[in-house]
Amino acid sequence: MSTIVAISTPPGIGGIAVVRISGPDALAITGKVWRGRSLSDVASHSAHLGSIVDKNGDVIDRCIATVFRGPRSFTGEDTVEFSLHGSRWIQRKAVDALIEAGAVPAGPGEFTQRAFLNGRLDLAQAEAVSDVIASSSRAAHTLAMRQLDGSFSRKLEDLRQQIISLASLLELELDFSEEEVEFADRKQLQDLTDSTMALVTRLASSYSSGRAFKEGVPVVIAGAPNAGKSTLLNRMVDRDKAIVSDIPGTTRDVIEDTAEIGGILFRFLDTAGLRDTDDTVERIGIDKARNELRNAAIVLWLIDPTTPIHPQLERMAAETEYFPMGAVSSGEEGKARIDSNTTANLMILITKADKEAPNRAELLKALEAKYPGTTILNISATEGEGIDILKDTLARTATAGHNPDSELIITNARHHAALTSAGAALDRVKHALAESLPADLIAQDVREAIHHLGLVTGTITTPDLLTTIFTRFCIGK
Repeated sequence: MSTIVAISTPPGIGGIAVVRISGPDALAITGKVWRGRSLSDVASHSAHLGSIVDKNGDVIDRCIATVFRGPRSFTGEDTVEFSLHGSRWIQRKAVDALIEAGAVPAGPGEFTQRAFLNGRLDLAQAEAVSDVIASSSRAAHTLAMRQLDGSFSRKLEDLRQQIISLASLLELELDFSEEEVEFADRKQLQDLTDSTMALVTRLASSYSSGRAFKEGVPVVIAGAPNAGKSTLLNRMVDRDKAIVSDIPGTTRDVIEDTAEIGGILFRFLDTAGLRDTDDTVERIGIDKARNELRNAAIVLWLIDPTTPIHPQLERMAAETEYFPMGAVSSGEEGKARIDSNTTANLMILITKADKEAPNRAELLKALEAKYPGTTILNISATEGEGIDILKDTLARTATAGHNPDSELIITNARHHAALTSAGAALDRVKHALAESLPADLIAQDVREAIHHLGLVTGTITTPDLLTTIFTRFCIGK
């Protein structure tokens, strides 16, 4: 196997850059460019001051070399990491020197791929490395670390081994089919199938929540023109992201920004005011707003009580019927959740609480009658009134279905596909057992469930699968 080298820190200039070399000849190649204490006999996980030089012996940089001896390194191979000054020139010249000394440039994700191939990580853990790097909120980081530490893999492998043990009994029955001996306890197999299906289904159903935690929970801010949508966006992201104007139709495109609330990343989308218009450009913006409503996890519907309320209520009723929305309950037992496949979660915000509005009481009464159980808040995005309650409700809604702090949640599309396929196979096993079908038919579906669970952790792999996964990584990781 070749010895690979790459820059492991992000492109650009910084105080420190790290160049990593890993492989069977890592220490020998390093010795050709290193000036300082010989690294060939130093202890693993030790750091040493010296210089890295080019082929002419000219010093490229004074730096620290940290030695990790295999198999106790990240890759499982001998590895040296050079902590250099962050000049682009220094980084480039250091990599060139190591390549001239015998290393080859690493491909995308090749260090992590070697960690997998050398048994340092299973496939699910290897994929989590990328998620840890990309995590942009506490929730995303928690989920990635739980996958990286092996909690997810251990759970799946435990289930897989249980199914394997019962599959072996079914296979044994097939070997003795002529004697009509039944080795597998059908009740035990049925119970295990039910319990395994429940967990697989639970994990698969967590994917939409996991993806939202990872990428940001999409929250659409909707309502009539001048209801205060752009002002609310600016308040939620704590900066002037959107233009605020008294002119109706100012917002004509979707404006997006993010904010972390309660450890969860939310993607707030300010949309064009929903109304009938002959303006071609504004109508395009309204169509975009409706498209975002289709994909929303949470909808904040704003109503301005300082203007006629009945047209706003009629518009809201029409749009929420066209894009079904479930109520976000104000109580702790509310069932609203971000992983709903059919409805967005609706919250109604009566805006401009800092202004006089004689219709406010009438509006609140009408909304409570029309949308019972839904959270209805009086807010002032300008003054901040009601915003803390809004943020608390958003965080509670996001974790109502699946809580990243207390359970296993999947964030990976490949894992979701494998779990869904395993669940379908187990469902066939369940029905086959109920109908007392022959062991050979049951065993076929059991083997398929085992296969799909094995794909998640890499117990079962193909070269194409590994290529697909690791080419998505950055070079240097």
